[in-house]
Amino acid sequence: MKLNLERPLAIFDLETTGTNVTKDRIVEISILKVEPNGDENTFTKRVNPEMDIPKETSEIHGIYQADIENEKTFKELAPEVAEFIGNADLAGFNSNKFDIPVLMEEFLRAEYKFDMHDRRFVDVQNIFHKMEQRTLVAAYKFYCDKDLTNAHSAEADVIATYEVLKAQVARYENLENDIKFLSTFSKQGNNEVVDFAGRIAKNKEGEIIYNFGKHKNKTVEFVANTEPGYYGWFLNSDFPLYTKQVLKEEMERIKKNREEQKEINKQKEEQRLNAKLDALKNKFGK
Repeated sequence: MKLNLERPLAIFDLETTGTNVTKDRIVEISILKVEPNGDENTFTKRVNPEMDIPKETSEIHGIYQADIENEKTFKELAPEVAEFIGNADLAGFNSNKFDIPVLMEEFLRAEYKFDMHDRRFVDVQNIFHKMEQRTLVAAYKFYCDKDLTNAHSAEADVIATYEVLKAQVARYENLENDIKFLSTFSKQGNNEVVDFAGRIAKNKEGEIIYNFGKHKNKTVEFVANTEPGYYGWFLNSDFPLYTKQVLKEEMERIKKNREEQKEINKQKEEQRLNAKLDALKNKFGK
């Protein structure tokens, strides 16, 4: 079947040095870009992570230190990756929790501006888990009746993910063939995550809230007023760069609103004093 696309969909997969979003790095990236007319193009690159790949990790994805020593760093590849993705929506397997946060960490680390606003994100794993509760290998067998013989190869995984997504839409009547619907359906939790790592979110009122820990579901503004030091602790802790950037932007908005409100209050106070002065002048005929 063919997915209904309003704009390109970039299905991507990363092989990395490990599973820590903030510390581990990309060693391979593969992107399958599907155009609204059905045309497909693939982008696959090995990446020098500028750090050692643990042996146990190499044994999983088959990429060893010698394989990437002469490859470009992500900073060198960033313009190519961004250009290939273009304005596409993003999809992957466990991409909302891992691949997208890692990709954004790499772009930020490379100081390359990659706009993630106005994109939709489809996590095929979340759809799968809501429907069947299995892994990518099992999903490929279940939906496509094929064996994923080259699992943990980025290109094999991304092609399998694309085939699983199409099969999911074809299989379930309640899954609309629409990226906006699939993006919403594949999200986890009731709150709208705004930082990809799930630490910062929006509540039903559209307010920015903390989505974890002792201040879960409390607005950033409320916490800033009641425990000002929490913001500094957050920035100095081991959270993803993009999460910190989102929080900084919200705090800047809060600060701006405070300054604007302060100016409004100042003007109101001046108006009140002027009105009082005018009343006194009128009273005494001056």
